[in-house]
Amino acid sequence: MQISAPINPGNSGGPLLNYAGSVIGITTAIVSNSQGVGFAIPSDTILREIASLINTGSYTKHSLLGISSTDMTYDLAKAMRVNVTYGVLVIQVTQGGPAQQAGLRGGTSQVQISGRTYTISGDIIIALNGTAIINGDNLSSYLEAKTSPGNKLVVTIIRGNNKLNVTVVLGTRPPPSA
Repeated sequence: MQISAPINPGNSGGPLLNYAGSVIGITTAIVSNSQGVGFAIPSDTILREIASLINTGSYTKHSLLGISSTDMTYDLAKAMRVNVTYGVLVIQVTQGGPAQQAGLRGGTSQVQISGRTYTISGDIIIALNGTAIINGDNLSSYLEAKTSPGNKLVVTIIRGNNKLNVTVVLGTRPPPSA
C-alpha cells in the first residue's frame, strides 16, 4: 500500500499504525527523491504469508491473472469510443495464461495521447467478483488480498460497449527472476 509517512533509511520493517494504534502494515520502501511517498505491506498479507516465509523462506501462492494493463482515463475512453472512464484497460494477455484461456482480449491498435503511445481496444476490467475495480492498484490489491491460485474469478469487462462476465481460473505468479 502507498503511504505518505516518511520512511528514513534504516526504518523499513517498522510497524505502520492507524489512528487507533493498530498495526495495519509493515513499512518497506520509499520513492527516491519524493516528498514522503512510501510503501508498506498490509498486515493481512503478512499474516497470510508469514508461516510459509518462516518455514521455507519464500511464499509461492500469489495469484496470476496474466495481463499487462493501464488505468482507464477519460482520454482513453474517448479514443476507444466507450462510456467508461474507470477500470483497467487490458493491453496484452499472457500467451497461454489464465486471462487468455478465459477469452480476455488485449489491445490491437495504438493511439497517441499527450505525446504517449497507448495500446487500445482491449477489454476493460471494471469488477472482480462483483467488487468495483477503479484502477490497477485496486486490481492488484484485490488479487493479493482475496484470491489464491486455482480460484475461479468472475471478471466483469467492457468489450466495445457491451458488459460481459468472464470466469477466469487464476494461475500462480512465478517467482521474481534473480
